[in-house]
Amino acid sequence: MKRIKVVLWDIDGTLLNFKEAEKYAIRACFERFGLGECTDQMLREYSAINSRYWRGLECGEYTKPQVLVGRFEEFFEKYGIDTSIASSFNDEYQIRLGDTVCFCENGLETVRALKGKVLQYAVTNGTKAAQDRKLANSGLDQLLDGIFISEEIGIEKPMTGFFDKVFREIGVYRKDEMMIVGDSLTSDMQGGNNVGIVTCWYHPEGKENYGNLRIDYEIHDIKQVLEIV
Repeated sequence: MKRIKVVLWDIDGTLLNFKEAEKYAIRACFERFGLGECTDQMLREYSAINSRYWRGLECGEYTKPQVLVGRFEEFFEKYGIDTSIASSFNDEYQIRLGDTVCFCENGLETVRALKGKVLQYAVTNGTKAAQDRKLANSGLDQLLDGIFISEEIGIEKPMTGFFDKVFREIGVYRKDEMMIVGDSLTSDMQGGNNVGIVTCWYHPEGKENYGNLRIDYEIHDIKQVLEIV
C-alpha cells in the first residue's frame, strides 16, 4: 500500500466527542424552552432515537429535514412534550451543539502532529450551522486544509456523489493514497468502500463489523493514525 497523502477526517465521534456536546445542547435547549429537567434516562432515549435516524439517513431511508425534526418529534411524543416545537427546538439545538467543544482522546494532538505532513480534510454529515460553529470553536478550521459538509454539497456520506465532489476539490491523487478515518460503518467505512479509498475504522469501544465491510485499519486510539501514515 502506498504512503497516505490525504486524510479525510469524520468529525463527530471521531475527532470531537459528540455525546458530550449532545448532552449540553439538549439540556440547554430544555432550559431555553422551559421544558423542565432533561434526565440522564431521557438523554439516553434521545441519543438512541437520534442514532437510528442518522443511520436511516445514511441508508437513504430519510431526508436530512426528516432526521432533524423527526427525531425530536418522536422523542417529545414519548415524553408528552408538545411536538409542534420540534422544528424551532432543532434550530436552537444546532447552535448549542457548537457551544461545547470536547475532543476525543488524542484527536487534537494527532491533527496537529500531521499538519504539514499530509493533507487533512473534514468530511461530515452534520449541519452547516452546527459544524461551522464547532469547527471554529475547536480550532480545527485553522488546522485542517479544507472542510466538506454534506449540507453544502447536497449529498450525504456514504454516497459516491459526496466523495466525487471532495475528490474534484482536492485534486488528483491515487485512491490508495487517500484514507478516510471515522467511527461510522454506515457512513464513513461504507463511503470508503463505495469509492475505493483506504478505510480506517475508529471504534474505541470495540464494536463489531456487522456490515462485513472492507476495513483496512482498525484503531482504538486516534493517535494510531500516526503509525499508519
